[in-house]
Amino acid sequence: MRTYLPKQPRREELELSSVLYALSDPIRLDIVGQLASVDSLACGNFRIEKPKSSLSHHFRVLRESGVVATRREGTALLNSLRSRDLELRFPGLLKAVLGSIAKLSRSTRT
Repeated sequence: MRTYLPKQPRREELELSSVLYALSDPIRLDIVGQLASVDSLACGNFRIEKPKSSLSHHFRVLRESGVVATRREGTALLNSLRSRDLELRFPGLLKAVLGSIAKLSRSTRT
């Protein structure tokens, strides 16, 4: 069993270009939107219809950019949104992104 957890940048290492790149994909935005309403979520519990290999790539991009943190709990990898780190490093960015996600979600339902 793997105990290795991939590298995650410290708050001061977060780069705006990397964060914006991570947030530029609709699937990753969906992941961020789902994480915004929970403390943490295991990879298999996201409501996204994509192959596991594709989701692994998206989680890696989000983790390496610093948008999400991943921790191991037993055999599960739990993901959480790094809200505090993002707010301290880039004030207002996450709020604007989450507001856009909510607005898009409402417009697709009507």
